[in-house]
Amino acid sequence: MRALIVLLGLALSAFSALAEGTPKVVVSIQPLHSIVAAVMGDIGQPTLLLPGRLGEHRATFTPHQIAEVASADAVFLVSRGLEAKLAQMSGSEAVEGRVFHFLADAPGVHRLAVREGGVWADHHHDEEEGEEHAEGLLAYDPHVWLDPENAKAMARAIASALAAIDESNAAIYAANAEGFAASLDSLSAEVTTTLAPLREKRFVVFHDAFQYFEQRFALTGAGAIADVSAVPPSPRRLSEIKQLIAGNGVTCVFREPQYDDRFVRAAIEDGGARSGVLDPIGAELEPGPDAYARLLANLARDFPACMN
Repeated sequence: MRALIVLLGLALSAFSALAEGTPKVVVSIQPLHSIVAAVMGDIGQPTLLLPGRLGEHRATFTPHQIAEVASADAVFLVSRGLEAKLAQMSGSEAVEGRVFHFLADAPGVHRLAVREGGVWADHHHDEEEGEEHAEGLLAYDPHVWLDPENAKAMARAIASALAAIDESNAAIYAANAEGFAASLDSLSAEVTTTLAPLREKRFVVFHDAFQYFEQRFALTGAGAIADVSAVPPSPRRLSEIKQLIAGNGVTCVFREPQYDDRFVRAAIEDGGARSGVLDPIGAELEPGPDAYARLLANLARDFPACMN
């Protein structure tokens, strides 16, 4: 009986939101939140579950956040691998009936294999991370949003998903998605021009989050201190990175604002490389429809700021 009352309450809250013409939408991380906000436009504001400073890996959720998911009409996240704990909620009684959209699976999204071995840290996972986390990350690199072509495909998938629960605004969602895509075409051209002089220069990142950005804009990543899921490096791995920096003309090692910088500081302490900052999720940006474009523009600014 108690479970029935809970489910009835969820159904009534969903009906209430849609009756007012505004779907209740929840989004996992900042880059996706920005894309969803751009597609929704003036129709409504999505809820961001994970502020940027928390990082995109191994996040935990408060009872309030679980309640936000349980009352949503649609939940957007990247993949079962990246937001494993959130993805696991999709089968729980607490959020039964909520529609989860995994945008890495959207039509037109290009997925890249995880880079492992040699200059790229081997992928590791803790038992507590869960099987889905390990399998999802090993299947492909989850940082799909850092290719603007993928962001365009995700925007169109978001528009279709929203239209399915709010048919009266379907044309607006579709138009907003196309407007977002057109704006990314212009921005991508600018980023390509800005980064062209860096194509032969080598750099190291804290964790292997930038493969999609590198491939889209023809950059040459030399390696990563931590693996694709940002597991801290072992002393042996840190020693290997120091050798890599010294022997391969690496000019810059990039840290990320959502992670401790002690490993980056240790990697460059005896060499000639500089330290810079790259933010793959917009950790320090104000959430909103413009945040994704600012994220890309900031990367285009921050790469040359350290590497030139």
